[in-house]
Amino acid sequence: GFLMQTSEMLHKICMRNLVRKYCRGLTAERKVQLQQKVVTSAVFSGKKEGYLESLSQPFLETRLKENDLNPKVLQLIRGENIKYVTPVIKYDRNGFKARERLLVLTQSSAYVVEMAKVKQKIEYSTLKGISTSNLSDGIVVIHVPEDNKQKGDVILQCEHVFETVTKLCILANKQSVVKVVKGSLRFRVGSGKEGTMVFTVGPEPQVFKDKTGQLTVV
Repeated sequence: GFLMQTSEMLHKICMRNLVRKYCRGLTAERKVQLQQKVVTSAVFSGKKEGYLESLSQPFLETRLKENDLNPKVLQLIRGENIKYVTPVIKYDRNGFKARERLLVLTQSSAYVVEMAKVKQKIEYSTLKGISTSNLSDGIVVIHVPEDNKQKGDVILQCEHVFETVTKLCILANKQSVVKVVKGSLRFRVGSGKEGTMVFTVGPEPQVFKDKTGQLTVV
């Protein structure tokens, strides 16, 4: 019994030393990758299609550099440390028209940017929720409070959905507000109105407004 206990203790000590050695040998960049992937796992593992395939793809620090942004936009958000920029498709809350935009994440806020204009600013402290579907689409809905500052929730399509959501919830420190939904979700259009988005499976990916006025994501 004593020898068994000693053996187990030595095994634990050996494992601890190996882990410590491994961690010390990691580059700062690799550590950041692992920390981010741990968050991705907590949010998406077993919940969203495509998660397993995403494991082997390293997250990029950003998809666009700061100097890819329009100088007017940089001027508008100066003083804020830009952390991540990615191209997105934004869907209008009413007619669901698709528009090319940039999502800019700073240390304190998320910005939806059109060329030289900031179309919407969401301070992380006010962010109410982040929703995605359980399917393999790249739709992300950023839920905002019902106040005069905000036009309504933001409906985005992101090419690198796991990366973008992970960056957003880490920067906002709001991992717990990410929801992976099945079937449909509600979003706020503004002025007290709500809309519905339906997620379904089909032969080819598409996003359209159906006959009942719902946004359908295939």
